[in-house]
Amino acid sequence: MATKPSTAMILAAGLGLRMRPLTLTTPKPLLMVAGKPIIDYGVDKLVAAGVTRALVNKHYLPDQIETWAHSVTSLKMEVSDETDAVLETGGGIVRALPRLGANPFYVLNSDCFWTEQGTPALQRLSEAWDDAAMDCLLLLCDPRQTTGYDGAGDFALDSAGRLTRQKQNALAYIGGYIVHPRLFAGTSPGKFSMNILWDKAIAEGRLFGIAHAGHWLHVGTPDAIDAAEAYLKQA
Repeated sequence: MATKPSTAMILAAGLGLRMRPLTLTTPKPLLMVAGKPIIDYGVDKLVAAGVTRALVNKHYLPDQIETWAHSVTSLKMEVSDETDAVLETGGGIVRALPRLGANPFYVLNSDCFWTEQGTPALQRLSEAWDDAAMDCLLLLCDPRQTTGYDGAGDFALDSAGRLTRQKQNALAYIGGYIVHPRLFAGTSPGKFSMNILWDKAIAEGRLFGIAHAGHWLHVGTPDAIDAAEAYLKQA
């Protein structure tokens, strides 16, 4: 059964250590790439996918994230306060979970983005979502279709679209997914990575993925900004 999430969580609480010295004065999501903050690329995709409300978490240089959130007019942007603790990707969502509702929602990283080819990626995620079979559906990409990424991939797809940690023919996770709140059942507040819950979902056969047809731009270091801008100019 397909779903069309209207709510999203944007992860923007990281310290951006690999981006120093640029992040000494600016949170990584607000660094500029080709004329606009990295985080705005994701917001634009959420709006195009029909999302009307999003939460963004803040921890590092939180006043700047708060000011940015108040400047967003394309959807209702709310702030989840994590200034008291570093909660990582899983803990940050758990803190915001009571405000995210009972239905599946999008999660986006704020320090990377992708270009589209054909049907937009978030629309493809929503069309592929099967509520009876899935707890989480990740957006993946062939490592050869990336800029700024030097990994060997994170997950492999089986013939049914389920994910494993197998490294042969692995695809890179590219910072976007749909998740049902039930995946967080039984978790405690505090710091933890979503990888813990993804491994749980793998064990239960409920972590799925789709391969992105476009290009992923991973903006992890100062040099990666130049590389991303160079790619966008020629794309």
